[in-house]
Amino acid sequence: MDRRLLILFVTIFIDLMGFGIFIPVVPIYARELNASDALIGDTGALFSLMMFIFTPVWGAMSDRYGRRPIILWALGISAFSYVLFAQADTLFLLIAARMLTGVGSGNITAAQAYITDITPPEGRAKAMGLIGAAFGLGFIFGPPMGSFIYMHFGIEWVGYGAAILCLLNTMAVWAFLPESLQEKVVGRRIQVKPVTGAIRALKQERFRDLFLISFIYITAFSMMQMTIALFWTDDYGLNKEEIGWMFAAVGVASAIVQGGLIGWLQRTFGEKRLMIYGCISLATGLSLIAFVPPALFLPLSILSIALLALGNGCLGPTLLSQLSKNAEQREQGGVLGLNQSFGSLARIVGPAIGGRLYGVHHMLPYIGSGLVMLGALYYVVAYQRIRERAAGV
Repeated sequence: MDRRLLILFVTIFIDLMGFGIFIPVVPIYARELNASDALIGDTGALFSLMMFIFTPVWGAMSDRYGRRPIILWALGISAFSYVLFAQADTLFLLIAARMLTGVGSGNITAAQAYITDITPPEGRAKAMGLIGAAFGLGFIFGPPMGSFIYMHFGIEWVGYGAAILCLLNTMAVWAFLPESLQEKVVGRRIQVKPVTGAIRALKQERFRDLFLISFIYITAFSMMQMTIALFWTDDYGLNKEEIGWMFAAVGVASAIVQGGLIGWLQRTFGEKRLMIYGCISLATGLSLIAFVPPALFLPLSILSIALLALGNGCLGPTLLSQLSKNAEQREQGGVLGLNQSFGSLARIVGPAIGGRLYGVHHMLPYIGSGLVMLGALYYVVAYQRIRERAAGV
């Protein structure tokens, strides 16, 4: 493995472990602060709103100023937001802290652009899988750590613990990660216009369908992600620590698929089939969550987690690879930033819908997200037919 990829993997893992700490904590803590189910969903939506606004800016800035300084700036903002979270004893401060964390979350865009700088096109799906594997490992260690700290030391140390991890990450990037961008874009004005940028991006045939698939897929997944801790608590009686271990199981499965299997899957089935299989696997896994009887909670939940991990492993890195292959080298950061922006837009819509559906009936977010994934499958098939006609197949 390229030494730079190894260093990047470690820094992404540390960063996403800090991010993962909050996944089981925020919905439960927001409820303790008397937030409604809808407002709990909106807390996740506002976090993603900030990501939607700022990720294309971080991506464009990484094209202009380099990947390394943008990663460092984003990490610094995240560390400050975690300290604010440690002091969040009201819903206002909790929401403000999560919004600021959303601002600092653009380092993933710069990391993706970094990978495209140092890998050839044919190796990018596997390299992009490193981010997915790091995210999976963040799920393994982050959520149980967050749940354990929350139960035994209180909400303050959840924030301080994440801030310490973020500062360690900043030092690692500063000391060990060299700049990857050889030719910086100069003279281009950086503008904060995420909505018009998204609309303009949808007019580009090279990327339009891929952006739409990414938006639909992440909307479905985030409908589940923001409500699942509440579902496991309310319907199955899991405590905070047990919820953390459930998220860890998600992380183990994701790390196995994206870190160890994505290369073999790509060689065996090809990116075209992986996109289709990913949609089907995610639709099945999301829908299954709603129908798990308490007596069979563990085996059927493990099956659902395996399907979700397989679907994410097939679809996520393949979408990134397709986007990267369709973009010129000088626009890699901007395109990947726009993709993150569409993902952030989906994470605005998904939690907002999921929280409201959960308030109506606890099964609805998971049945609904499974149906939404069928929409993603429709666009995957349409995209592939367009590409085949363009290639004269």
